[in-house]
Amino acid sequence: MRSLEGVADTKNPSVPIIAVPTTAGTAAEVTINYVITDTQNSRKFVCVDPHDIPVVAVVDADMMAGMPTSLKVATGMDALTHAIEGYTTLGAWELTDALHLKAIEIIAAALPGFASGDAASGERMALGQYVAGMGFSNVGLGLVHAMAHPLGAFYDTAHGVANAILLPHVMRFNADFTGEKFREIARAMGVAGTDDLTIAHARVEAVRVVAALAADLGTPGSLSEIGVKKEDLPALAAAAMADVCAGGNPRTATLDDVVELYTAAF
Repeated sequence: MRSLEGVADTKNPSVPIIAVPTTAGTAAEVTINYVITDTQNSRKFVCVDPHDIPVVAVVDADMMAGMPTSLKVATGMDALTHAIEGYTTLGAWELTDALHLKAIEIIAAALPGFASGDAASGERMALGQYVAGMGFSNVGLGLVHAMAHPLGAFYDTAHGVANAILLPHVMRFNADFTGEKFREIARAMGVAGTDDLTIAHARVEAVRVVAALAADLGTPGSLSEIGVKKEDLPALAAAAMADVCAGGNPRTATLDDVVELYTAAF
């Protein structure tokens, strides 16, 4: 199983898969990615393999409606992270940019209502997370996911909660390497007057509105709140650097950079 880490060297398609998602977050039903937890070594690793993609995806919001609020929030923040990281990753291009921007717009507008039980918002979230998956499956993700995976392996942290805590910090780290994209993120998330902002201000607003959404949804604001131990930060950083998602980050990060990001989130 460990040999499948990274780009898996499989030769044949899997058995035909009909995928029915029960969360509005991972978009596993339309991606070439899957994650394996290696309990022996306390790590999660990502496998990338077009041979595993489902042949049919049945995306039905009714299948997601029974999630508790905390899981709706966590998976929804995972979907938002997919869209933002996919939009800014090194592999991004015009087609995936269109998918990711639309996904950001849908998710940002629908997630609060979905969390509170609104059925129409649930339909929108089912769509938004799916659109994000169609994008990032083609271009990869970045440092947020690379840093979130070790938290899940070390502490069994909900993946979307880890993403929600880390996303503003990594966005701030990447901001100067994203051109005008943070302006478009801010616009898609409902920030008014983005055309009149300097690019520096637009980047600040993009980070602010993401952090505000996470806070409004009641997600923890720091790693210390979810039981992370400060002495584990160097080991977490080493695991993050080894994660396949790290290579897609728009700004190259060193081990020291990742330790600093974990520390800032702590």
